[in-house]
Amino acid sequence: MQYTNNLISLIKRFWILIILSAFTAVTVAACNPANFRSSATQVPQLVTSILSDPKTFNYPLSSESPNVFGLIYEGLITENYDTGEVEPALAESWEISDDKLKIVFTLRDGLKWSDGQPLTVDDVVFTYNDIYFNEAIPTDIRDIMRVGESRKLPTVRKVDNRRVEFAVPEPFAPFLRSSTGAAILPAHALRESIQTKDAEGKPTFLQKWGVDTPPDQIVVNGLYKLERYDTSERVVFRRNPYYWRKSPKGEAQPYIERLVWQIVESTDTALLQFRSGGLDSIGVTPDYFSLLKVQEKQGNFKIYNGGPAAGTTFIVFNLNKGRRNGKPLVDPIKSRWFNTLEFRQAVAYAIDRQTMINNTYRGLGQTQNSPISVQSPYYLSPEEGLKVYDYNSEKAKQLLLKAGFKYNTQNQLLDSEGNRVRFTLLTNAGNKIREAIGSQITQDLSRIGIQVDFTPLAWNTYTDKLANTLDWDVSMLGLTGGLEPNDGANVWNPEGGLHMFNQKPQAGQKPIEGWEVAPWEAKIGQLYIQAARELDETKRKAIYAETQKITQENLPFIYLVNPYSLSAVRDRFEGIRFSALGGAFWNLYEIKMVE
Repeated sequence: MQYTNNLISLIKRFWILIILSAFTAVTVAACNPANFRSSATQVPQLVTSILSDPKTFNYPLSSESPNVFGLIYEGLITENYDTGEVEPALAESWEISDDKLKIVFTLRDGLKWSDGQPLTVDDVVFTYNDIYFNEAIPTDIRDIMRVGESRKLPTVRKVDNRRVEFAVPEPFAPFLRSSTGAAILPAHALRESIQTKDAEGKPTFLQKWGVDTPPDQIVVNGLYKLERYDTSERVVFRRNPYYWRKSPKGEAQPYIERLVWQIVESTDTALLQFRSGGLDSIGVTPDYFSLLKVQEKQGNFKIYNGGPAAGTTFIVFNLNKGRRNGKPLVDPIKSRWFNTLEFRQAVAYAIDRQTMINNTYRGLGQTQNSPISVQSPYYLSPEEGLKVYDYNSEKAKQLLLKAGFKYNTQNQLLDSEGNRVRFTLLTNAGNKIREAIGSQITQDLSRIGIQVDFTPLAWNTYTDKLANTLDWDVSMLGLTGGLEPNDGANVWNPEGGLHMFNQKPQAGQKPIEGWEVAPWEAKIGQLYIQAARELDETKRKAIYAETQKITQENLPFIYLVNPYSLSAVRDRFEGIRFSALGGAFWNLYEIKMVE
């Protein structure tokens, strides 16, 4: 679900967690971008907003949104969100071997980093071999590039000064498209931090380029470079003078000189700033749509509707049966509930998603049933056999009774041992849509006797529970989407970094004893491997159809609503090609400002 600035969609990373945070309230005047406009040199600039500060300026270590990397970095190739086709970026061309086991990329001539240093094949080899494929670096990118049961990584070698070869041990269907989400990083700026170890024997790279790093020290290759970062106020980007793109007439791109991400404490504040002219674009949530729609002409802006958004929103039960230091991660009583299939299915039937669409989303959305984006050619629709859980509280109760639960005289749900069924549902504080959804889920589940303690948490506390301590009951969050399902391999591989419903500890985390993988869980992981090696598109689609059937039968995630992708953009921007996959500014390099 896209609650953040659509600029973030410039980077194609299916596996990015969409978890937004809100910060301590400050006055609208203090946040008003007009204050920055008046004090800054008047150059063409685009001003938008984000809800929270960036967490890092170190690309491989990032797994959150908002992040800056779609603006400041680029990979060998990219995706066109109009056509869905792969297009050249840093690589001007590529050749795939007849046996489909090798790709040779040819870099553009004369590429440079933002500090003026040459960008070469050596940077590509360094990025993959020394960073992405380095087990000492905890990066999600590695997961989506593992091949087959062996989980081997591609080999990367320099062919000559402009060509680099990637080779895989067996056919790997996502081979080319997986490269679109991997930025190339500067060897001359980062190699020493990879080779140097700290007192614990870890690469000092893990402390490199945090948010306290002076922006001028961060070397990039994208459309923009970091110019300024004021904590809890703004992030400012300046056009990268060494960026490679030129217009058909030979003009340097991008055309817009400066971008400003204003950091605000809530979507309400962002709305006020947009309506007052302080912001140039805003993601339109359903509760704002009617208000803004009638102001389009007067406010000199247009609301773009890209149809169903590419991402997912869901609730997830913590199915982890493991222990740390002898203590269960999840209360054993609750764990028995969560790991009972009928219980998860009952919860799915008890959530009234159509009412959620009508009330919270104002009719601007549709029910969601699949982890794969509706735009993907591998999406399986309900009409094609995907199981759905339309609201049916009576069916929910029947499933619970079948599983051995029972009701007391107050219509409260008890398990077979007489324990009251009650759990905590977490989400990130400050997101009005999610808070409204959480409130409705609390009411819906109370109708089948379940007490839900809905608890929005501050950003740091929430992410620590999800990714580190793992001591949570149920969470509501989301994932971004895309065309290639394998970009979500680290969600479905039981050992993947985003296998959040049964998370294995990641590098540097405390071990877990008694971690188990369910047969259906292992099956999904195996099918993702099988689909990745299948080159026949018809067969590949059938494999992904089976994965979707298994996920909907076993419900590791209970999918909720797919809202429409909506953004309001000022009329002074020319060249907008709005897409649910990429948002309003996926083609930012060719967008111009007109008066």
